[in-house]
Amino acid sequence: MLSIDRSIVDAIVAHARRDHPDEACGVVAGPAGSDTPTRHIPMDNAARSMTFYEFDSMEQLRVWREMDDRDEEPVVIYHSHTATEAYPSRTDVSFAGEPNAHYLLVSTRDADTEEIRSFRIVDGVITEEPVRILDADSVDATVDQHAVQSYMFGQSPATVDYECSGR
Repeated sequence: MLSIDRSIVDAIVAHARRDHPDEACGVVAGPAGSDTPTRHIPMDNAARSMTFYEFDSMEQLRVWREMDDRDEEPVVIYHSHTATEAYPSRTDVSFAGEPNAHYLLVSTRDADTEEIRSFRIVDGVITEEPVRILDADSVDATVDQHAVQSYMFGQSPATVDYECSGR
């Protein structure tokens, strides 16, 4: 089961909605060995794609080194799906390289619905798990309220024409 603070979930959903129609991606770090997500780290989707995400290699190196320096690990690896349900694609499964991480997916296909699902992906096997969202006043909440980093994205809103008009 993934237990995660509401403020982090809200930040992930906001990131996904801001980057829409492109997929958003990032990690939530936590103390090594704790399975406790405490620090939201939004990242750039280097692919800038509506159907695929890819961490920028230099940003990923910097973030993973920072986690090592802080004795943290990636507890949650997240990304969004812009037109489909929150379920791992074959590509997502093939790139799932952190066997201890929770893979959180957010679907932004419906602006009025918050569709969030979490999975474990080990050796190509997908196992869905429950998500328990903790409120700030919960006894279990251990998130530093200053640890949710703000996200300033470099993309501007765009209109997507799904029809091939031939112009």
